[in-house]
Amino acid sequence: MLAQAQAWSAVNTGTANLAGLAIQADLLADAFSALPGEVELADPAPVTGIDASGAEYDKPHGQHMVLRVRPDAARRLLFTGHMDTVFPADDPFQTQTWLDDVTLNGPGLADMKGGIAVMLHALLALESTDAAANIGYDVLINADEETGSLSSAALIDQLAQGKYAALTYEPSALPDGTLAHARGGTGNYSLIVKGKSAHAGRNPQDGRNAIVAAAALVLGLKGLETPECPVNPAKIEGGAANNVVPDNAVLRFNIRPKEPAAGEKFEAGLQALMGEVRQSHEVSIHLHGGVTCPPKPVDGRAQKLFDLVRDCGAVLGQEIGWQSTGGVCDGNNIAACGVPVVDTMGVRGGAIHSPQEFMIVPSLKERAALSALVLHRLASGDEL
Repeated sequence: MLAQAQAWSAVNTGTANLAGLAIQADLLADAFSALPGEVELADPAPVTGIDASGAEYDKPHGQHMVLRVRPDAARRLLFTGHMDTVFPADDPFQTQTWLDDVTLNGPGLADMKGGIAVMLHALLALESTDAAANIGYDVLINADEETGSLSSAALIDQLAQGKYAALTYEPSALPDGTLAHARGGTGNYSLIVKGKSAHAGRNPQDGRNAIVAAAALVLGLKGLETPECPVNPAKIEGGAANNVVPDNAVLRFNIRPKEPAAGEKFEAGLQALMGEVRQSHEVSIHLHGGVTCPPKPVDGRAQKLFDLVRDCGAVLGQEIGWQSTGGVCDGNNIAACGVPVVDTMGVRGGAIHSPQEFMIVPSLKERAALSALVLHRLASGDEL
């Protein structure tokens, strides 16, 4: 497992590094071919973005690896992970360093190439038992989780349909192995504001200032904020020379709804705010984006899956706890399909999304054993 995680970490797989992702996808397809079933590389769905001028453009993504095993089984599970990292091809963080005898620093080791190794070896262990014949499963390793899984969201939804349960291999919420429990959601938006240019000295009254309108939107967005739905205006782009009334602005912002109703309330308020600013500033406003990951509550069946993981940990001498978090992952999208999911079954580590990212190496074995026992229990008929 360590050799695989290190080899995969050595391949830069920033979400926009299509060449690196292609290499990684081939490596994963080869590794997962050790399991029964068929491996395929699925093309990404089309995704668009908004540039600084407000124009829409295509955003290319890498292929996603899919493995299907015993598709006709009565009880089927879903396992997900992601091959992409937050470190672009030109990022200086490209190498691995041993911090001590058990701690390895390196890009993507915790988030989540170590987790992919845990998933693979837990499944290999399951397949060595007679109980494996009782279940089928799909595996998805996508190439765009770090930017919201926009090109794989439909595939996640498709693969989640009819599944009995799911496990996702994000790193533990804390280095001690604590699992993430309930999660909030997230949404990323762009507001494209179009005004009218004019000379800032001779006839400013003839202009319609898109930057000022965008600033009004920022203040309005903060007015829509509630404890149940934090709002983060992140960036305003646009404008022109100092002596020109700007006719273009793009406002980018993020929301974090803690429950579905909070997101719906925000959306209604956003539409009203856009109408008010259109009228008061005499500009056009177009919306791009939306909620990419809905909130993930933990219902009764999901709690039983958490309890099963805890009980299996106790058998192995591992103390497993959990806590709610504001972070999001593909577990949010799986839960939205009504499938019980535990989404932090990967390695213990920390400092993810930074050059200090580390993996606690003995957790490869620990977490693979934990998953293998959970899978064996589910294959042997444990009910959720």
